[in-house]
Amino acid sequence: MPKLLDEIQSPGDLKRLPPEKLPQLADEVRALILEVVSQNGGHLASNLGAVELTLALHYVFDSPRDTIIWDVGHQCYTHKILTGRKARFHTLRQHQGILGFPDRNESEHDIYNTGHASTALSAALGIAVARNKRRDDHKVIAVVGDGALTSGVAWEALNQIGILREPLIIVLNYNEMSISANVGALSKYLTYLVSGQHYLRIKDQTKSILKSIPAVGWPLIKVGRALEDTVKKVFFPGLVFEELGIRYVGPVQGHSLTSLLEVFRDARTYDGPVLIHCVTQKGRGYAPAQSNPERFHGAAPFNRVTGEPLVRAAVPTYSAVFGKTLCCLARQDERIIAITAAMPEGTGLSGFAREFPGRFYDVGIAEQHAVNFAAGLALRGLKPVVAIYSTFLQRAYDQLYHDVALQDLPVVFVLDRAGIVSDDGPTHQGINDIVYLRHLPHMILMAPKDENELQRMLKSAFTYGHPSAVRFPKGRGRGVALEEDPQKIELGRSERLKEGKNLLLAFGSTVPAALEAALELEKEGLSLAVVNARFAKPLDEEAILSYAQKGSMIVTVEEGIVSGGFGSAVREFLDRERRFDIRFLRIGLPDEIYPLGKADEIKGMFGLDSPGLSDRIRRFWRG
Repeated sequence: MPKLLDEIQSPGDLKRLPPEKLPQLADEVRALILEVVSQNGGHLASNLGAVELTLALHYVFDSPRDTIIWDVGHQCYTHKILTGRKARFHTLRQHQGILGFPDRNESEHDIYNTGHASTALSAALGIAVARNKRRDDHKVIAVVGDGALTSGVAWEALNQIGILREPLIIVLNYNEMSISANVGALSKYLTYLVSGQHYLRIKDQTKSILKSIPAVGWPLIKVGRALEDTVKKVFFPGLVFEELGIRYVGPVQGHSLTSLLEVFRDARTYDGPVLIHCVTQKGRGYAPAQSNPERFHGAAPFNRVTGEPLVRAAVPTYSAVFGKTLCCLARQDERIIAITAAMPEGTGLSGFAREFPGRFYDVGIAEQHAVNFAAGLALRGLKPVVAIYSTFLQRAYDQLYHDVALQDLPVVFVLDRAGIVSDDGPTHQGINDIVYLRHLPHMILMAPKDENELQRMLKSAFTYGHPSAVRFPKGRGRGVALEEDPQKIELGRSERLKEGKNLLLAFGSTVPAALEAALELEKEGLSLAVVNARFAKPLDEEAILSYAQKGSMIVTVEEGIVSGGFGSAVREFLDRERRFDIRFLRIGLPDEIYPLGKADEIKGMFGLDSPGLSDRIRRFWRG
């Protein structure tokens, strides 16, 4: 049987298909997504749930003239397949391949780069206002996951959308999940609006029956729509979106192409903002993802038949070690509270949530609130731990400064995915946290060289009495033995791993590569002491001065932006103390946009692996 997908190179090709062929095309698109993601890894569950919705959008609207913005971007695979990237889809998330999120450099159909949640509504409103000022008449559509509506940014946009009343179509893709199951009062409200799948099935079945009745079917449907609007006003008198000035349509069965095509065609005619509430199922069409959508949100390569990962490593991830250690500490201290922003699984806190449900808080995609909430807990003597990916915590910079650092509150921040991150591209690189944390007053900033040191740092952080942050990379640890009772680390104390005449001061994940490089350079006559810095703030000033006073060469290494980072802190300290006759080299990452690829590939490109460090230090030494 010939594949319809073979003939689809653009949305124009899609529009030439009769509507009755679209369900077959949906099956073929799902099969392609499943094939590629099982090999490359990627965001599976969310994309399987958005297939029909995406087909209907491109069937009704005229991309790229009609603007479609995806929020968040990890539901855009079908969009990429339909807009000229099907032949390259096998390169998904690979170096020099297709990004897993919308990317303006890839296609004119990718209007806006969206890697973080809740940005699309503001951008869409800006585009709509610009359209009117330019006297254009194209449509603007924002496809928003219901998890994104837990963010205050989305509601700031909705507030203005309702006032400006610009024609704007909001497609709410409701599947009761962001990455993990959605939480909060808004999630309950949306569930209330849906009122169960039975309502949607009855609605669609009734419509099909009426359409089959000659002459009278369509008039009855129109009467039914008016009745439906009346019922909504009676039973849902406080519809939030209507009260904001945004027309509400739904709920709509998000896997019924007939319903989607009809409602999207109607939406083209509206003269103000409208929100279309589409109910979808994460993982649709693939049983393992349907039953466990959280595990298949960002999946590693897996066996398509069983859904099991292709590789099972014995070494635990840093996230898992963090979660297990926090549980151990919480058994000893009932004041410890864990907070995450929609990522209990990704941050390693699922076990904590099960063991201590009354001491665990998932605040949804609301990083700013998470930090302020923790500040309030700390003010009353509790010990909050805020676990957020490095790239997402930067969204709460003002709260870190204004609400935690200025008040010197002992909140512990755990920054997963710090440094270079594989597969997800520029928006997910955790390369800025050293810069945005180290200058905050009272802040203590640590990074472990391995997973056992992570245990020690977490235990120690609760004893320092100031705000503190521990950053660590994505992925497996180094396989070191884990202490049952982790030792505490003296505040600001580094660890000397190798003796030498010159100083190689490495921070966090760069320590193993720095040690390898030093051993290699020793064979060439360059004597380097290797010191595991442990702290970017406060620095071990005594250790640094002992080499500076001897006129030694000092090299710093960090997996983060070098401008304003750890090396800058060391240089500033030396300049502040006195002028030393030393040669000083900072090694880190330049402040630029980082390519798609595996972490090891990118580190190699920028000289942060062992051979790269050896080469850069060698050239500086000889230069």
